[in-house]
Amino acid sequence: MASTEQEAAPVEPTPPKQVLYCQVCTFPVEYCEFGSSFTRCKEWLQKENPALYDKFYSEEALQAKIGTLSLEAQEKLEKDTAKKEAKAEAKADAALKKKMASTVTIKRIERNKRKHVTAIHGLEAFDVDLKKAAKFFAQKFATGASVTKNMQGLDEIVVQGDVSGDIVEMIEDGVGLLKNVPKDNIVEVEEKGKKAAS
Repeated sequence: MASTEQEAAPVEPTPPKQVLYCQVCTFPVEYCEFGSSFTRCKEWLQKENPALYDKFYSEEALQAKIGTLSLEAQEKLEKDTAKKEAKAEAKADAALKKKMASTVTIKRIERNKRKHVTAIHGLEAFDVDLKKAAKFFAQKFATGASVTKNMQGLDEIVVQGDVSGDIVEMIEDGVGLLKNVPKDNIVEVEEKGKKAAS
């Protein structure tokens, strides 16, 4: 049996490729053209990394990309890109208006005797994770807090105890998870418990 004297040389591991992600659309910069904010992406890249901008969007690079396209196809491509950007901006504006029109309802609900619970509804409109917020309230007030469905079938946070005033102050001060909730969108409600029939 012949022995192989030639040992296979150890293969050098290939280092991971460094990818630059766009701060506007969060795609890798070479894929920005497929996003909905292409113009802003190009402006960001030109400011952050002029060498990469020249590689992708200089006159020579653009001519190489669209050299095979006809003039009509180029114009159509530019119009489609402008339409897509305008549509994305309109959608973002509509989402912002909807967000600003949303309200956070903080309801103080009376239970039997002098017991109360506080229900908070509407935080999800301001990108607040309800489970994390419930845990935050439970730790802050040293009490029970959970995410439940209300009568309308929507999620709300129920905190044991009368802490409605404290929660309003936390929102006004922008504490922790509540920093994105505008204080003008808070509505406080008091709900009385049903009296037992005598």
